Amino acid sequence: MRRRVIFDNKLLPYLLLAPQIAITLVFFFWPAGQAIYWSFLLQDAFGLRQTFVGLENFRVVLADPLYLDSAGRTLVFSTSVTALAMVSALLLAVMADRRIRGATAYKTLLIWPYAVAPAVAAVLWLFIFHPSIGLLGQALRRVGVPWDYKLNGAQAMLIVILAAAWKLVAYNFLFFLAGLQSIPKSVIEAGAIDGAGPNRRFWSIVFPLLSPTTFFLLVVNLVYAFFDTFGTIHALTGGGPGKATETLIYKVYVDGVINLDLGGSSAQSVILMAIVIGLTAIQFRYIERRVHY
Repeated sequence: MRRRVIFDNKLLPYLLLAPQIAITLVFFFWPAGQAIYWSFLLQDAFGLRQTFVGLENFRVVLADPLYLDSAGRTLVFSTSVTALAMVSALLLAVMADRRIRGATAYKTLLIWPYAVAPAVAAVLWLFIFHPSIGLLGQALRRVGVPWDYKLNGAQAMLIVILAAAWKLVAYNFLFFLAGLQSIPKSVIEAGAIDGAGPNRRFWSIVFPLLSPTTFFLLVVNLVYAFFDTFGTIHALTGGGPGKATETLIYKVYVDGVINLDLGGSSAQSVILMAIVIGLTAIQFRYIERRVHY
């Protein structure tokens, strides 16, 4: 019988939790509270006075055609990043889970991109697709493709999606690989004995057993695409050309930091937070029903 470890000091658990609670309060709840507070205020041109305007900032933001266009771009961007990152990671995890020579080296190399900062990842893709100094960008121009993502909005969106998805593939790969390795081999072998081919075994046995992992990654990937892609967009395209890659999170930065519209920027951040919370709630309400634990 194992002996339970008992701490006589009742204050110790609270001391151990205190650093994480302090970080959460300072870097999450306090900025969120400040955003909600500023969303009801309007500053003068010199930033000397604030006027309470109620929901006026929200009305102006929701009636702005540029904001609605940015919301549409964010929908396309987040959906594309999530789908590309999850499908690529699942494919790589299935391949790495096989008994192949050098599998450990492959797994290690596939994990490395997760340690790269978003801005650094954007610079790496810039050196690949830049029309003047990029290896692939120069090759495309040599074969007659008019490649210049600094002038073409569709090309800029494509490269931003690729860079953001590449950054997230390693994270998804870790969880998919762990999920694959936790599936009992006897279940897969039983399907093979019953005559099911590799594709049938994957879609009928493996993928349903991966549904908890897939659901978790779906939520995380959507939150990442909405919030954590700012560094990639800022370093790669700066929201251009012509606002072609200006997503909701980047528009918050442009209006708040560059245009100094703190009230409108705060209202946008509150709306964005509400959108993400709503999407997460919808996923838990409807998609989780299909998850088999």
